Amino acid sequence: MFLSRSVLAFIFLSSLLLFPANSIRLFKAEDESDLFMEAPVYQNGPHCPVLGKDTLICDSSIVHIAMTIDPEYLRGTIAAIHSVVKHGSCPQSVFFHFIASDSSSVVPTQLTRIVKSVFPSLSFKVYVFQKKLVRDLVSSSIRQALDNPLNYARIYLADLLETCIQKVIYLDSDTIVVDDIQKLWNINLTGSRTIGAPEYCNANFDKYFTSDFWSNPSFSKVFEGKRACYFNTGVMVMDLGRWRQGDYTREIEKWMRVQKDKRIYELGSLPPFLLVFGGDIEAIDHRWNQHGLGGDNLVNSCRTLHPGPVSLLHWSGKGKPWVRLDAKRPCSVDFLWAPLDLYKFHGYSRHRQLDGFRFDSL
Repeated sequence: MFLSRSVLAFIFLSSLLLFPANSIRLFKAEDESDLFMEAPVYQNGPHCPVLGKDTLICDSSIVHIAMTIDPEYLRGTIAAIHSVVKHGSCPQSVFFHFIASDSSSVVPTQLTRIVKSVFPSLSFKVYVFQKKLVRDLVSSSIRQALDNPLNYARIYLADLLETCIQKVIYLDSDTIVVDDIQKLWNINLTGSRTIGAPEYCNANFDKYFTSDFWSNPSFSKVFEGKRACYFNTGVMVMDLGRWRQGDYTREIEKWMRVQKDKRIYELGSLPPFLLVFGGDIEAIDHRWNQHGLGGDNLVNSCRTLHPGPVSLLHWSGKGKPWVRLDAKRPCSVDFLWAPLDLYKFHGYSRHRQLDGFRFDSL
């Protein structure tokens, strides 16, 4: 799958026609059943595994995906779900594990009803993440959104999910999958590796930690003998069995306590993952995380796609496609997200010019 420059140029020109409307509406409980359109029904093909009559929550033959879910990013989460089932070869053989905060203004039962109204046949469960688990561990970062306790829920997946679940794909809510998720699921984590993710060894690894970290041998020795590279924690294949055996949640918490005392990094939940797993992850093809589309923490900083094939798009950074579209200030890549948006009150019109555009034709 390739997204060519000519296709992007076409989408950008079409975007000039895609406006009038309001900005994003605030979430209201009384509107919960009428926020989103119902998604089309996507069914398994004949080659897919036969689904059991019992609950799928412990079925290891299907794909398990974990995501956080909250009012602010709900629109992104719905689009991400839509992308997975739309492009998957076995959309009914996917189980979603949604993590909601116990301090959210919208209770898990409401979130459950919303997801069910959009995807009536979807297999999923909503779990509650207790803010108190990280209340004394989270330190301020370069962007307020990164300080949200729910941003740290991925550290606790092995504790939150049932012990029968040995493997899971973690996805951020600002991603869309434009390929068969089964391909990502089938990637093996070799040796004793616990995490699989695209690595970026050309990135300046030093910048993810402060000078106080690098000048302290007792800290920096964690990378001795390793070729530690940056990886983005918004897309990960995780072996929860190995995670539990290694007690990696406690390892990450240890570094978070050091951070509270010594200020060894600036960027939210990413650095402690790098400290524990850097140099020892399964390197996955870059097509599975075309990240940085949100501008990498820069306001109104549009990014283009990296060269090469694309299986997953990730709007990491401050700019989110639904916000930019509704504000009538989109980047061209935001119109790759728009066809998957099921929100009824969006601030742009869906134009017929985009009907002929399909990810699977690129």
